[in-house]
Amino acid sequence: MNNKVVLTIIRWLVILAMPFFLGLGMVRAVIAWDYPAFEYQRIPRDMFGFSPEERLELARGTLDYLRRAEPAAEVIYLLEDLRLPGTDAPLYNPSEISHMIDVKVVADGMKQVTYIAGAIVVIGLAVLLIPARTRPFGWRTLFFGGLATVIALGVIALAILVFWEVFFVQFHELLFPPGTWTFAYSDSLIRLFPEQFWFDFGVIVSVGTLLLGLLVTFVGYLMMRRSRSA
Repeated sequence: MNNKVVLTIIRWLVILAMPFFLGLGMVRAVIAWDYPAFEYQRIPRDMFGFSPEERLELARGTLDYLRRAEPAAEVIYLLEDLRLPGTDAPLYNPSEISHMIDVKVVADGMKQVTYIAGAIVVIGLAVLLIPARTRPFGWRTLFFGGLATVIALGVIALAILVFWEVFFVQFHELLFPPGTWTFAYSDSLIRLFPEQFWFDFGVIVSVGTLLLGLLVTFVGYLMMRRSRSA
């Protein structure tokens, strides 16, 4: 395999990995951020009686479970131990617990994809940018990686804004077994994380990733021009 073919393969790996790296990295960043504290100031209060303080505490406890490095089966007790405020009744029913196990499996899988995509982007760009002879090729790769992210996230952002209901359903049908992710409005998962919560989450992630893609595209374009004039 000649050198040109190797460089082309590396280029395409970086371009294809960039949207996953930036997009899933943004998801991880929002999960790590205290997003509920921000979002609960924007959406209606719980209609079934959680006070704002109780709602925030329970949401943080749920997200703490998702942030843990251990597999879902080892830390699901964190959710099983949560109680409805002022009672000894469990916060989540068995169907909700089963769904949250699925959610953590998916979230952990996304984390692994983020790491793999990040390694491809970082190592691939290093291989292309460190040697002076391939540096212009590397900057073009960075440019096209950013452009691929802009296009992909532009489509996703449009789908969220225009076809949210369809996007929301299809996203869940793709990731979770049918019938396992729908709950009553009175169930704790919906009370803590209503649809508006996820709509705003999707907007923040897609717009944030789109901006990162634009930044990467701009840096790639700027360095391409500099490398031509050097």
